Amino acid sequence: MEKFTIAGLEINKASFKDMFLNKIMLLSYVLIAFAIYGIYEIYELRYFTKVASTHSMSLDPFNPELKEALKSAIFGNVGEVSREVPWTLFISNYMYMIYTGSGIIFLVALAELLNFKIVEKLAASFMVAGLAMVFAGLFTIATDLNMLNMKWMFLDPNTNAGMWLMLPLYLTYIPFVLFEIYLILTNKRELARKLAFPILILSIGVDLVEYYIQAKLFSMNTARHLWTEFPGLMWYFIISAFVSSLGVMGILSYLVHRNKKGYKELMSLIRKSMLFFLYLLAIYEVVGYLVIDKDWAFIILFGEFRVLFFGGYILFALVLPFLLLVKPDRSYIIPASISVIIGGYIGRYLFVYGGNANPLTNRFGVGYEKYDFYSLTTNFNYVSPHLGEIFIVVGSVGVAIFIFKLVDTLFSITKQRDVH
Repeated sequence: MEKFTIAGLEINKASFKDMFLNKIMLLSYVLIAFAIYGIYEIYELRYFTKVASTHSMSLDPFNPELKEALKSAIFGNVGEVSREVPWTLFISNYMYMIYTGSGIIFLVALAELLNFKIVEKLAASFMVAGLAMVFAGLFTIATDLNMLNMKWMFLDPNTNAGMWLMLPLYLTYIPFVLFEIYLILTNKRELARKLAFPILILSIGVDLVEYYIQAKLFSMNTARHLWTEFPGLMWYFIISAFVSSLGVMGILSYLVHRNKKGYKELMSLIRKSMLFFLYLLAIYEVVGYLVIDKDWAFIILFGEFRVLFFGGYILFALVLPFLLLVKPDRSYIIPASISVIIGGYIGRYLFVYGGNANPLTNRFGVGYEKYDFYSLTTNFNYVSPHLGEIFIVVGSVGVAIFIFKLVDTLFSITKQRDVH
């Protein structure tokens, strides 16, 4: 393919059809179309639902239905998205995409430091895949934040707000990773290797700061013991993300690298790494549910979430991949990768929704159970996701596919590169 060069970076001269009308791009458009419809659903419910009029307020100001209508008008209500239950499927997907994507970047940076040649040869494709997932996570959370009002984060910044802290976080992290990808594509390997360590530190920082931002933003972690009492929460996020990240790397390796030199070595490395982090994750789960608040532990382990926990998370994230990987047979790595991707997502879902499951306590006299919403329940609170939210999550996968394929068309990132 004919190329042209800018700042040492070779760019393919691809036609419009090759760039935007290939089969993979068409698949991404279908998925993104779901997201567009989901956004329409969310915005219609948030801003165009029928609400109380001045006439109804004057006739019967104490009507309970009027109270709910006013609350909908002021705060909005999209299925589960409300003032009382702000941790939602959006947050589950955002956390999964961000942590898994940054986990891929972390593992590639670690491989650079440890001088794994086969990973270095394919580092560009893995890093772009990780960054594409980060952007997919940001797409999800931008929808939740209301994209029409995000401009005020720039026009009227509140540096004490948790959400505002996302700006310096990603404005630092993303350009740094893009620069690392540039160094790889231009074969500046030695400089790329030197840059790997700060990227590694930034990857850890992203996980730590993400949790801090979410806690500060929603200001309710003190009441949700599942989150505050889980030991070493930052490390739990990182290790569980590594398991999902290795699953994505396994699938990507099979799809784009299986006919390339070193494929068997790469898959063997992914298998061993996945087994190692599966062991650590299993230990975390056992210890975690032994020390957290018993009300939350019982709801997840023996209550309403037990089927999803054991039949979904434990089975797909731990048991099934362990049984597939315990024997050194590479043919089982792909089903194990698929399994940990599914199980990892269920794990994020359980962690977010598990925090909402038990009515919030009133340890400091200002618990969120003060709202009437919590007076309706005694031990369990759960609202299933709205269809619009599900469509947006599906569409976020299309965003990741679109970014990866576009970058690959322009820069041939799936090409195996020599290590100097």
